[in-house]
Amino acid sequence: MSRRDLAEAVGVHYQTIGYLERCEYSPSLVLALQIARTLDVPVDAVFALEPFGSMADQIYKENR
Repeated sequence: MSRRDLAEAVGVHYQTIGYLERCEYSPSLVLALQIARTLDVPVDAVFALEPFGSMADQIYKENR
């Protein structure tokens, strides 16, 4: 899904999605919930207070 597609689905400007990706903007609770619903994931799978670890690190740890 592109930034434009996600922005259109949740009703914001596509640059807002870029700001979120670069941690230059904190979403409102409503926007965070709309994004999570659009992506069909729990909100904490998209937004967290701590930075997300790399997916490769997580997979490697699980396979030990």
